[in-house]
Amino acid sequence: MRLAASQRRAFRELASHTEGIDQAVYQALGKDPLEPIIGLGPADAPLAFFGRDPGREEVRYAEPFIGSGGQLVRRGLYRHLYGADMPDFEASRSVGDGYFWINTVPYKPVGNRAWSMAVKRRFHPLMRQLLIDNWHGRDIVTLGREAFLWFGLDQPRVERQRLEGFWQRDDRFSAHCDIELASEQGSSRQFRLHPLPHPSPLNVIWFKRFPALLEARLQQLLGR
Repeated sequence: MRLAASQRRAFRELASHTEGIDQAVYQALGKDPLEPIIGLGPADAPLAFFGRDPGREEVRYAEPFIGSGGQLVRRGLYRHLYGADMPDFEASRSVGDGYFWINTVPYKPVGNRAWSMAVKRRFHPLMRQLLIDNWHGRDIVTLGREAFLWFGLDQPRVERQRLEGFWQRDDRFSAHCDIELASEQGSSRQFRLHPLPHPSPLNVIWFKRFPALLEARLQQLLGR
């Protein structure tokens, strides 16, 4: 699924006034720093993967979840679906075709640092609209704390506290959390969040456990 022309213009306009986009990487790779990196997917995709922000490889291929962390997710998805190791990079791209891929902000930040709260809030309405209007599914696998707590940005304080409390639970990587999102156009929908740790080698505590946690989630959500 492609962005509607009006959505693409809205993202580009916001990006043109956003400091912190890694202009040097976009320039080195011959890519437009105003073009959002959003994989989307079919509207009837059974599952969405929601991450923090794109990295260098995502800029290179103009696809989300294609770098080292995304490859870990895609390898787990491939093994779950086909019962075998993912054979090559092209297979990692094609295995994601049936799913919805999205980040908190669809631009690479300088130094791969998490975007500031101000920038996440700036893009939040557009990203909410994508989830509400461009996708018909409900179940979202969030990757890392930043991605999970993004769903509280437009919520009342009690809801933000509920999400913070959920993240502190020992069973947060096996339980789920329901949340309602509303767009500025007045539509709203219920979603079910299934958090996992961020799939980064720098996440020392959880990195080695990530494949097993992902497989357990996929069994919950997709079955065998």
